[in-house]
Amino acid sequence: MAAAGGPGARRGPFALGAAARRSLDKALQGLEKLQRLVEQPGLGLRNSPPSLLQLLPQMRQHLLLIRGQPGASLSRLWEAASLGLFDAAEKLPPSPSRPSAPQVFPVDCGGGGESGPHSHPCSHLSPRRKLTKLSLIFSHVLGELRALIPDGQDQGHQYRPSQPPAEAFWRGTWGARLVSWSEFQVGLQRVHPVAPGPMAAALRATMDLTCSDHVSIFEFDIFTRLFQPWPTLLKNWTHLAVTHPGYVAFLTYDEVRARLQTYSNKPGSYVFRLSCTRLGQWAIGYVSRDGSILQTIPQDRPLFQALIEGHKEGFYLYPDGKNVNPDLTELTEPTPQNRIEVSPDQAQLYSQMGSTFQLCKICAENDKDVRLQPCGHLLCRDCLNTWQQVQAPTCPFCRREIRGHEVICIDPVGGQGAGAAPDEDDDDLEDVESVLRELAALRKVGG
Repeated sequence: MAAAGGPGARRGPFALGAAARRSLDKALQGLEKLQRLVEQPGLGLRNSPPSLLQLLPQMRQHLLLIRGQPGASLSRLWEAASLGLFDAAEKLPPSPSRPSAPQVFPVDCGGGGESGPHSHPCSHLSPRRKLTKLSLIFSHVLGELRALIPDGQDQGHQYRPSQPPAEAFWRGTWGARLVSWSEFQVGLQRVHPVAPGPMAAALRATMDLTCSDHVSIFEFDIFTRLFQPWPTLLKNWTHLAVTHPGYVAFLTYDEVRARLQTYSNKPGSYVFRLSCTRLGQWAIGYVSRDGSILQTIPQDRPLFQALIEGHKEGFYLYPDGKNVNPDLTELTEPTPQNRIEVSPDQAQLYSQMGSTFQLCKICAENDKDVRLQPCGHLLCRDCLNTWQQVQAPTCPFCRREIRGHEVICIDPVGGQGAGAAPDEDDDDLEDVESVLRELAALRKVGG
């Protein structure tokens, strides 16, 4: 945790122990009260995710695990001001019939609004909507606690974002600690400048999932996974979360269905949101050709690619029922950071083998145009699609979980690529035959 003595300093393990424990005890009491209130039949809460009926017992159990550990784990909660969220129990409306019920949220939440990130999530909402948004924020908090403090032990220093450049940036700037939003903004400006004012406020609204005015490495990982790839991170965010009419924030599965029901006679209408149950992934809801309302989670590819492909196939045509669908194709163009230059030595080596570095080693027909994250292995999109249809979402070479991929372009020798091709490719060459055998076996079983 950051101490007053310097940005990288850490407090002693018991520096905040007593104070944090008192706050945690108060939070646990607040959770018990909140649990009793949400169980009241008059609220009529549905037990569908994200549901306070399920979240609150899970949250309490995890906080009890944390309470049993030394003060270092509690310091993370204290610095993020996450414990203040649980004071919501003091202000929960006892009945949905109370139109003048006070605010459910005790903090200045920064999450997105009904139709975009510029709206305050607590403003001008009915008690029912406040309950829904409270459940979403609790879900985010629980996800962060489980990721950074599993089993009650502070493991933030071991957490690894799925985008390697994002991990390198965070670790090199802040190590494992939480950072205030103002400090985060200053650091981010060095690699991804953002204009002050409304754009900076919108960025905070999208990224600060736990409404704590802090950013953790977990929240940063979620943001970079949602708006990958890293080189065009804020450009992607601007096109998808700021200007795109299909983006809806702080909505649940049931609310998306209700929203799209308005367009049931307009197939191709769609909206997209952060998945409630799979943080770091998108959920796209759309009206099918027969008027049904379906929701899907795109796997292992940036959202803009899923929207472009869905548009071509006739699924995603009218964002939130509007007739103008934004053109996202510019986001697919390789940037200088996505270009890989082949060295003369590499070109000569592959020439001696009767091949080229650019050629996909699985099909030996197409050029490599996709880089998997986080392992960095290269292959062509057709082979990636084929592999994912018959196998789990793992890299065909190293079998690490695929957390995303980005479009790349391999320049020949003497090109203007910004990044060098990997020095060693022998492991991949040894694995190709086993990959092909497994694909053939899986196709045979499937047929």
